[in-house]
Amino acid sequence: MFRDRADAAGRLARALKHFRGRPDLLVLAVPRGGLPVGALLARELGAGLDVVLTKKIGHPHNPEFAIGAVSLTGAEVDLDVLRREGVDPNYAVREAERLREVLRERYRLYRGDAKPPEVRGRTVILTDDGVATGRTLAAAVSWLREEGAARVVVAVPVGPPDAVARLREIADEVVCLETPDDFMAIGQYYRDFDQVPDEEAVALLRGAARR
Repeated sequence: MFRDRADAAGRLARALKHFRGRPDLLVLAVPRGGLPVGALLARELGAGLDVVLTKKIGHPHNPEFAIGAVSLTGAEVDLDVLRREGVDPNYAVREAERLREVLRERYRLYRGDAKPPEVRGRTVILTDDGVATGRTLAAAVSWLREEGAARVVVAVPVGPPDAVARLREIADEVVCLETPDDFMAIGQYYRDFDQVPDEEAVALLRGAARR
């Protein structure tokens, strides 16, 4: 049980201390709940901080079933799933473009006119306040691979064993402090798990930029 996101981030920072001071280090957080975690990690490890934005492309008849994922700069679709499910490829193209515009709007909210961070050749710590299915972080890992990150480290306080195992298959390293077998929801492992308002998320990013 974590007291709050700051407590979880402090414990993560200790587990990641071997990255402290690396000149190529960048922390990318999934908004909004991942930003308090990412901000503390960036401060403790001496790294830059930014957001990573991805969305799953849902099945046309079951939005919770992912057939792909989209980032600010690209999209990835599972062609085998499209064929198996009989999904029109044109649907995936249209949905990817629609979701990318949603991501652009959210990026403008958080970062204004700033360009997305350069990740090529860098060590990237990808973080959130926890992982449930792992789809969002998996999509972010794929994007980082496409953008040429040298090393991708997923760092989260808590997640179910199966989701963490899937992330270990695609990331260079996964640091997850707790992997309970009876996992039901991220919030059950925090005493304080209030939502993070957009205003607080933006303030955390601006504060990191001033350091």
